[in-house]
Amino acid sequence: MINFAIDSSARFAVPFFFVTSGYFFARKTAYRDPVGYFAKRATTIASIYTFGLLLSAPVFLAGTAARAGFDNRAVTASVVGKLVEFTSPVALFYYGNSVSEILWFLPALLVSLGLICLFVLTDKTSYLLPISVAFHVVGLLGASYTMFVDVPFEIRDALFFGFFYTSLGYVIASQDWQPAPERSTRYLGATVLFSALHVGERYVLGYVVGDETFAHGVYTASYSVLTVLVTLSLFAFLLSRPSLGRSTSLPSWGKYAVGVYVVHPAVLFALETVGELLVANGYEIESSLWWHLALTPATFFGALFVYLLAYKHGVVEVGGSHLPRPNWIRKYDLR
Repeated sequence: MINFAIDSSARFAVPFFFVTSGYFFARKTAYRDPVGYFAKRATTIASIYTFGLLLSAPVFLAGTAARAGFDNRAVTASVVGKLVEFTSPVALFYYGNSVSEILWFLPALLVSLGLICLFVLTDKTSYLLPISVAFHVVGLLGASYTMFVDVPFEIRDALFFGFFYTSLGYVIASQDWQPAPERSTRYLGATVLFSALHVGERYVLGYVVGDETFAHGVYTASYSVLTVLVTLSLFAFLLSRPSLGRSTSLPSWGKYAVGVYVVHPAVLFALETVGELLVANGYEIESSLWWHLALTPATFFGALFVYLLAYKHGVVEVGGSHLPRPNWIRKYDLR
């Protein structure tokens, strides 16, 4: 039940990221060439995605080899099969889930910003939100409301999810909507209310309509209608309080947020693999409370450590390129 509540209440995170990205894309391109800015953003996003792939793939391959060896299966065949999955063009360049599903939002963001750029260039931004809403409705039907219609294709992608939330942020900025500070309490109250309703909505979808109980597992479906309201109300609250947290240490931590997110699939997979191997050897740690309490902070601080290590050695540039710079390559050149 606790896992379900955490998963449901935190489901706004990636949509909020999309909204924020669309908002700043509109702000940054208001008085400059949108194509030039998009090209700059695309380069940065692609480098972050590539960094995540290069970091995660070897870890996943090593885990595949270890599991194959433990199960007395052919290690080479298992690794080659996993490599074939990794190089699927559509999954690699569009869906972003060939190596890790967690990285899907990076190609989705890139494609979403590209679609918005096309609307800007053709001077059709008035159609941006209605069209993206139409696609998002299909995405919702295929993700959380499958009892109404069977959507026969994958929908957690740019077109059906990322495009809508990014467009929402773009429209908020382009309409120059600035929520009044004196209404910030109302926006915060709306956020709390919609968050509670959001958890209730997901409970109904997972355990009432789905006719299951918590004993069957944690309902972790994708986004729903109330995800939109939670994201929008929270975004409005923060717009009404632009200096919130400025005097705290949060801004200094915030610049590492994307890096920690991109690194954490590899760290999480390594920790979960260790847990599975321990269970296979008779140590039932995955059913213990301390494992559930320790896994998340261990993943976070482990990912932060790896990211800071990569930054210290010049592999990545926080806020910029995440591909090794030429001087870094020369430094470690084998002689």
